[in-house]
Amino acid sequence: MDEFEELKNTVLSCQKCDLCKTRHHVVFGEGNRHAPIMCIGEGPGYYEDMQGRPFVGKSGVLLDKILDACGFSRQEHVFIGNIVKCRPPENRDPTPQERGACMPYLTKQIELIAPKIIILLGATALKGLIDPNARITKVRGQWMEWNGIQVMPTYHPSALLRNPKLKRAAWEDFKLVIDKYRELVDQTHYCANH
Repeated sequence: MDEFEELKNTVLSCQKCDLCKTRHHVVFGEGNRHAPIMCIGEGPGYYEDMQGRPFVGKSGVLLDKILDACGFSRQEHVFIGNIVKCRPPENRDPTPQERGACMPYLTKQIELIAPKIIILLGATALKGLIDPNARITKVRGQWMEWNGIQVMPTYHPSALLRNPKLKRAAWEDFKLVIDKYRELVDQTHYCANH
């Protein structure tokens, strides 16, 4: 068994915080384990908790549409993970203790996947990985760096569903990701929309 599978087995049986008592499934993450792009969200919602897969509800449908518009797919270009691997009850924000229990798993995932680009989906992902005081409305669309990896914070797909006016800004952020992908990974990457 390789290191990635060992990590997955550890995460699937984790009991480091109280979320283990209320979850149906641990959501380890999904996609290409050598993906050049990693999307990081907040945590599983109802549908994710039921299926054990990230971004499978309405937000996931929208995320897949955005990725598709960029010429990216979960299978080839992207690995999708979350700040926490278990659903907080009622979809509340994960507590600092819950985030702290899960962060070593996420940082190990990032280390093993070794993406060139990380897309932070929403405020919780931004605060969890970069800066607890950062505001998504202030820094979205601006490249940051985390351990030598280029990081693009943008709105969470659920925010786009709640407020469609944010979609244009999010698309501008993803166009920057396409440009960076061409720069760092594949100069010939084709995207009909950009």
